Amino acid sequence: MSGTAPAGTRWASGVPRQRSRPRPGPGGGVSRWTVLVVLCVSLLIVAIDATVLHVAVPAVTEDLRPGAIQLLWIVDVYPLVCASLLILFGTLGDRVGRRRVLLLGYGLFGLASALAAFAPTPEVLIAARALLGAGGAMIMPATLSILRQIFPDRRERALAIGVWSAVAAVGAAAGPLLGGLLLEHYWWGSVFLINIPLMAVSLPVGRWLLPESTGDRHGPWDVLGALMAAFGLFGLVLGVKRIGGAEPLSLATVVPPALGGALLVLFVRRQRRRRHPLVDLAMFARPAFGTSVGCIVLAMLALVGLELIAAQYLQLILGLTPLQTGLRLLPLTLAAMAAGLAGSRVLHRFGPRRMVAAGFVLTAAAVLALTALGREDRPGLLTGCFLVLGLGLETTLFGAYESMLSEAPAQSAGGAAAIGETSYQLGAGVGIALLGSVMNAAYAPAVGSAPGVPSAAARSASDSLGEAYEVADRLGGPQGEALRHTARDAFVHGMHLSLVASAVLLLLGALAALRLPRAAESAG
Repeated sequence: MSGTAPAGTRWASGVPRQRSRPRPGPGGGVSRWTVLVVLCVSLLIVAIDATVLHVAVPAVTEDLRPGAIQLLWIVDVYPLVCASLLILFGTLGDRVGRRRVLLLGYGLFGLASALAAFAPTPEVLIAARALLGAGGAMIMPATLSILRQIFPDRRERALAIGVWSAVAAVGAAAGPLLGGLLLEHYWWGSVFLINIPLMAVSLPVGRWLLPESTGDRHGPWDVLGALMAAFGLFGLVLGVKRIGGAEPLSLATVVPPALGGALLVLFVRRQRRRRHPLVDLAMFARPAFGTSVGCIVLAMLALVGLELIAAQYLQLILGLTPLQTGLRLLPLTLAAMAAGLAGSRVLHRFGPRRMVAAGFVLTAAAVLALTALGREDRPGLLTGCFLVLGLGLETTLFGAYESMLSEAPAQSAGGAAAIGETSYQLGAGVGIALLGSVMNAAYAPAVGSAPGVPSAAARSASDSLGEAYEVADRLGGPQGEALRHTARDAFVHGMHLSLVASAVLLLLGALAALRLPRAAESAG
C-alpha cells in the first residue's frame, strides 16, 4: 500500500525512499487517510490565504494609505512569489525530503502571517505577503507529491485527489467569506492572524504523522536551473499581471515577460542537456501529461478573472457587504466539494477524456447563462449558475490533476506537482490579465466619454468602478448621478463581454481534453 519498506530492505536505484517511522498504512502506526487529513489542512490554510485579502483591501487602504502601485503589490505579490518558487521548492523536496520542505513552509508561513497582521507600513505588508508566498510554494507541491507517494493505487489515489481538490475549492471560496466575517468584528490584520494557531498545531502534528520521502537523488541538485526557473516565472507572471492594468507597450510591461521567457527557454535547454535534470521534461512527451497541464491552464485562465469580476459585481453593482458576497459564493463551494468527493467514481465510470471535456462544457454553459445578469439582483439565477459553475470547474480540475499525477513517475512527484501548481497559478495570472483587459476595453471608453462630466473627472473614473463612484460622490448633483449611471452600465457591458470570452476559452479546453485517454486504469 504505501511505499514504505521493512527494516533492512535495500532500495533499488530510482525507487523513492521513505523513513520507517511513522509509516502510513497497514503494519504502521498511521493510516494514509490520516496523513491525507493533515495534508488537506495544510492546503486549506494556503488556499484561504490566497483569497482572504480580497475583501480586506478597502480596510487596508484606509489604515495604511498605500499608493496605487503599493496596493497592487500588496494584492499580487503573494501569488507572484508563490508561482515563481513552486518548481524550485517542488524539486528541492524530491532531493532533500518532501516532509522537510513542508515543515519549513509551515514555520515560514506562521512567521510571515504574524508580520503581515501587525504590519505598520505598506512596505512591511508587501514583504510579509512575499514571505507568505514563499511559504505557500513550499507547502503546495509537497502536499500533492506526498499524496502521490502514499497512494500508489490509482483508484485510491483518485479518491484522495478528490478530497484534496475539494478542500482546495473550499479554501479558495471560503477566503472571502471568512475575511468578510472577521472584518465585521475585527481589524484587517485578523485575516492573517488566524494562520498562526493553525500552523502552531500543524508543525508538531506534521512532524510526527507525515512520512518522509524523496525521489531520484542521483546527481547534484541543479541550483542554477532552479534559480533560472524561479526568476523566469517571476518575470513572466509579473508581465502577465501588468498587461491588464498598464500600457501594453510600456517598458515596464514588455521587459519582465521578455526576460522571463528568455530565462525559461534557457532553463528548458539546460534541462535537456543535463544527465540528471531538475525537471524531467520527458513527462511532456506523454500526451496525457501535457494535455492535463494545458487543461489546468485553460480552466484557470477562464475562471479566476471571473471570480474578481463577480466579487466587484456583487459589491459595487448589487451593493452587498463583503460577508453577503461570501455567502452568495457559497453554492459554488458546495458544488465543488460534491464534485470532488464524487470525482473518483465519475473518473472510473466515464474516463478522463469524457470527464474533463464534460466539465469544460458544463462550466461554459454556466458562464454563458451569467450573461443574463444586469443591474437588478437575480439571486435564483446567480445561485443556479454558481452551482453548475462549481460542479463543472471541479470536475475539470479533478480529471486534469488526476491524469497528470498518474502519468508522472513516483520519483518525480515533487516536480510534477510543482508543474501542476505552476500551471494553475500561471493560468490564474493570465486569466486576470486577459479578462481584465476585455473588461477594461469595454468599460474605460464608455466612462471616459460620459456626457456632461468634466474630462478630467471622466478620465479618473475610467480606471475602475470604485474610482468612478468616488468621483461621482465628489461631483454630486446631476453630473455625479450621470457618471454613476454610465459607469454601472459600462461595467455590466464589460462583464458580459468577459463572460463570453471566458466561455470561448472553456470550449477550447473541451476540445483539448479530447486528447486525454478514454479510460483510467486502476493500477498506479
